[in-house]
Amino acid sequence: MSARAKPKAASRKSVGIKPVRAAPMLTIATDVPERTRAGVQSLGRAFGILEEIARNRDGIGLAVLSKRVGLHNSTAFHLVKTLVTLGYVRQLKDSKRYRIGRPLFALAASALDEVEMMSLAKPILEALSRETGEAAHFSVRMGDAVVVLARTSGSGAFQLTDRVGVMRPAHCTALGKIMLAALSAEQFERFAKRVEFKAYTPNSIAGAEALRREIASVRRAGMAIDDGEFDPELRCVALAVRDFSGQVIGAIGISGPVWRLSIESLQKHARKVAAAAQALSAEFGYTGEGTSRVKAAM
Repeated sequence: MSARAKPKAASRKSVGIKPVRAAPMLTIATDVPERTRAGVQSLGRAFGILEEIARNRDGIGLAVLSKRVGLHNSTAFHLVKTLVTLGYVRQLKDSKRYRIGRPLFALAASALDEVEMMSLAKPILEALSRETGEAAHFSVRMGDAVVVLARTSGSGAFQLTDRVGVMRPAHCTALGKIMLAALSAEQFERFAKRVEFKAYTPNSIAGAEALRREIASVRRAGMAIDDGEFDPELRCVALAVRDFSGQVIGAIGISGPVWRLSIESLQKHARKVAAAAQALSAEFGYTGEGTSRVKAAM
């Protein structure tokens, strides 16, 4: 008896099942075009260099930088040179070390919230209080008022009781007037129409026309003075603080009792306040000359 043939296994085709191909895995190493891979690699190296430079506040030399990021000196040099050209890295003239450039601070400043603004302002205010002996403030505009985000006390016997978070009318405070001076003509007129010109003291600005004259004077001087306009016992001088785009985002100023701070002494202190305003603006990424008018006027 002849042996029966072993039946063939049914193929996928014979039962109507089509073979399924596995999807090819896409990897940067094998499937991305060479030019793209090189671009991704260069970008990663550039960010690594930026991160390493940022960790060294006093700057870092090329040899040390190359070693820490694991690149040959020539490769690191070309990447750093590009970053310097773009402004994201700067080279110190005396030591030839590299530090982070202002545009990166500008990017960071664009994401600042109030807490971060306070932390940046505090050491600058402390230095200003030490230099002048007076209370120093950093404020931002909120609607038709200004709110104090940070403050420091001076060394004088007279101390202010204003607390962080307190709100004051913009039209009769130095901090507010310097910010009003940055408004466009249209914005200012809308403000002047809706604000209540309450007389807090005999020196308070009483109406829209008086405010127009005052703001015009503030713009010419580049600074604002509060001569007992909100509190009859206090005087204040303030200058604008700008962000990376040049926009006025706040104001920094000092204040003290009228018996200690004459108008003349306020004007003398204005240079110190101007330097503080410029320093804080730089922290927010501003690179322009925002205080030259005050210096020229002194």
